[in-house]
Amino acid sequence: MSSLEPPARQPAVAPKAGRRWRQSLRDRLEQDNVRLLAVGYLGLLTAAEMLTVLVFAQVGLLLHFAALTLLLFHTALTWGRPIHRFLMSLAFVPLIRIVSLTLPLVGFPLFTWYLITSVPLFVAAAVVMRQLGLSWRDAGLHGRGWAWQVPIAASGLLLGYAEYVILRPEPLVERFSLGQIWLPALVLLVSTGYLEELIFRRILQRAAVERLGRGWGIAYVALFFAVLHIGYRSVADFVFVLGVGLAFGWLVHWTGNLVGVTLAHGLTR
Repeated sequence: MSSLEPPARQPAVAPKAGRRWRQSLRDRLEQDNVRLLAVGYLGLLTAAEMLTVLVFAQVGLLLHFAALTLLLFHTALTWGRPIHRFLMSLAFVPLIRIVSLTLPLVGFPLFTWYLITSVPLFVAAAVVMRQLGLSWRDAGLHGRGWAWQVPIAASGLLLGYAEYVILRPEPLVERFSLGQIWLPALVLLVSTGYLEELIFRRILQRAAVERLGRGWGIAYVALFFAVLHIGYRSVADFVFVLGVGLAFGWLVHWTGNLVGVTLAHGLTR
């Protein structure tokens, strides 16, 4: 080869490698920024919940409203970028508390509170799923992993007993009979068991895993699940719920099915 012949292909290699390196650096920086942002929202919403429960409910509720507004504006500003899915899903956390505290339910039986508050949350879940391009198969009620759903559901008996020992709650019905318990049990199964698993384990966890990675995403959602149980004012229950959230998160991520954890959650309630 003549020394005067230009090495036509050599310069193209370095720019291509440089572009890959710069893209890799941008990806790492973006991932770090997403994690910092996630920690910031976790701190904000935890503070709002603690103010609501431990200090002054009205102040905490105002902070939840502020957090919800911020999340919706942040979602709009980042629309079309991958992070908007995470931010939109995260808006469920303040929304759950706002709905549970602002509906006028004084005088209604306790189990009907769960039913009434679940209606706007189910509507919100349907809207968010549509915006995120999730199908009803993504709602977690299908045949995948059925062999594991029976033992997962049965674990709810043990989990329910454990939480009863921790909290000693007042019973929802006066007498333990089929006529007394079938309607409250159905309401708890659908309006708390399925609804909370749909929101936390399918919508929010899916978005969190996309942006934070599998381990961090599952742990992050489990933390929020526990934070929304601060109202029971029990450290033992907080740790218990955090452990349940982690276990349910891994099971749903593994099987893609909500049937087992929904039944276990309903039995725990």
